[in-house]
Amino acid sequence: MSGPNTDYDPVEVAAVSPAELEAARDAALAAIAAAADLEQLKAVRTEHAGDRSALALANREIGALPPQARKEAGQRVGQARGAVSKALTARQEVLEAEHEARILVEEAVDVTLPTDAEPVGARHPLTTGAELIADIFVAMGWEVAEGPVIEAEWLNFDALNLGPDHPARTMQDTFWTEPADHHVVLRTHTSPVQARTMLTRTPPIYVVCPGRVFRTDEYDATHSPMFHQVEGLAIDEGISMAHLKGTLDHFASQMFGEGITTRFRPSYFPFTEPSAEVDLVCFVCRGVDSDQCRTCRGEGWIEWGGCGIVNPRVLQACGVDSERYSGFAFGMGIDRTLMFRHGLEDLRTLFEGDVRFTTAFGSEL
Repeated sequence: MSGPNTDYDPVEVAAVSPAELEAARDAALAAIAAAADLEQLKAVRTEHAGDRSALALANREIGALPPQARKEAGQRVGQARGAVSKALTARQEVLEAEHEARILVEEAVDVTLPTDAEPVGARHPLTTGAELIADIFVAMGWEVAEGPVIEAEWLNFDALNLGPDHPARTMQDTFWTEPADHHVVLRTHTSPVQARTMLTRTPPIYVVCPGRVFRTDEYDATHSPMFHQVEGLAIDEGISMAHLKGTLDHFASQMFGEGITTRFRPSYFPFTEPSAEVDLVCFVCRGVDSDQCRTCRGEGWIEWGGCGIVNPRVLQACGVDSERYSGFAFGMGIDRTLMFRHGLEDLRTLFEGDVRFTTAFGSEL
């Protein structure tokens, strides 16, 4: 029976010979040193330290050696692979540092430059317009009052001297909620806010009431079933039409420029007596050479809203002593006011949601 082959020369396995291992190690170190960036280093790692590299193949050949030769061969292969692994780690740290430094330079952003990002939107002109109007009156010492858009019939009509047979109660003007015996409507004006204010406060009262209102109008260039109003109410001792005129002149000049005044034309409203329609002097031609003006169409004046001295019946219905106190009220369309201010010809542009329109007119006034 023959014994183990103790005379086998390990040099016959070429892959683990000192010369081959040294050559493979030196080639790997040279390739690592020559890698100019992380991508090249990745390719070098695959070629010289991957599963099919010369050093990996040499490691597998150790098993083919006789036992007495494996230790020495294993040390040589391990040293070679360790040197390559250490060189890869060191080179990667250098290349990563260079990459980060280059990114900081190449991708630097000047945060002081204007942004070129697309704007996400702007505040709507009706919002900013209502706030501007409110600010004008707050600066005069008035307060802003608000109320619900779904309103009791009594507050929307009866408290304001609009009797049961008044035409505004018919379905042609008013949105009624169901069931009808609940007597609830979508408010047709912001006057119910004035009634609520008089019912809950003691004069003197100076409030401005902006908000949405609803009427069964057709939707076209000059009408909408939902629009916006601003109404004002002043209740105090000795209030007269002169106070009303001065207030509206100041309001007009703040909205349309210095020198813009108002005029009154006799009219009728159930909740005021006497009542008047309010006209603005044309803010384009200023009433001079109005024959050529397309805005006022030769009139020199533009209709703006309604006003008057609060009817004593309204004061009594809201618990105010009409013998001691008097007051004035006015109402204008915010939508119409903005159309005048910005030269808009179609009311529908306010409600179409086009961000280009909102950006142009909504951010600043």
